[in-house]
Amino acid sequence: MTAIVKDSNGATLSEGDSVTVIKDLKVKGSSTVLKRGTVIRNIHLTGNDGEIEGRTDKIKGLVLKTEFLKKA
Repeated sequence: MTAIVKDSNGATLSEGDSVTVIKDLKVKGSSTVLKRGTVIRNIHLTGNDGEIEGRTDKIKGLVLKTEFLKKA
């Protein structure tokens, strides 16, 4: 059974969707900050229903909590 992954507004996310960051987030292990409004395209669902994987122009292999994202 696959987990149903939802964003901060309760919209269901699926493989390949685009999401927008709703809050400035510090990236662990880096001095980079993901700014509010950053779009992450082509997400990958992990086995955990509260996390997704994505990439930005600067950072590859990001794992983000869905509570800080909304469907774009």
